[in-house]
Amino acid sequence: MFVLSNLFSAIATLLNIVLTILYWLLLIRALISWVNPDPHNPIVMFLYKTTEPILYPIRKMLPLQFGIGIDLSPIIAFLILIFLRSFLVKTLLDISFRLR
Repeated sequence: MFVLSNLFSAIATLLNIVLTILYWLLLIRALISWVNPDPHNPIVMFLYKTTEPILYPIRKMLPLQFGIGIDLSPIIAFLILIFLRSFLVKTLLDISFRLR
């Protein structure tokens, strides 16, 4: 059972790292959007390509910026990422510790 326990622990650790990286990429994208960046900049293109698959489905479900011109999809994405880190990662770690 220790092999399965180590597998769950490794998956939880990897998932935590991926979710943390996504959190920071979303935060950087939200902050950069305030200064109207050059869309042809390679860093900006990378940020858009990595975060748009997360933000686009959220934008499709939300009404058109609630009529105030503010994109709330990053806030919803932050809440989802925080939920996944606090629920899914901790659940996988708990399962890992109980299998030992």
